[in-house]
Amino acid sequence: MKKNTGLIAVAAIVGFIFLVAAFLYFTKTAGSLPSFFPGYAANDTHDKHTKHGIGALVVAIACFVFAWFQSGPKKASA
Repeated sequence: MKKNTGLIAVAAIVGFIFLVAAFLYFTKTAGSLPSFFPGYAANDTHDKHTKHGIGALVVAIACFVFAWFQSGPKKASA
């Protein structure tokens, strides 16, 4: 199987983006989130979206694991 370095880079970048999103979900209230984030609620100062944060964290870890396995050594053909 041939390594696709472009796919590895995209997976790492997407993983980093979702890691930042998870951090924002865990630390900001719904009114403080960027308006394009799911769960944004104007003038809401109480709710933090823990479930959204967990989901974003799981996707980030999955992207990093995918990039890690894709960057491993090439299997020798018999």
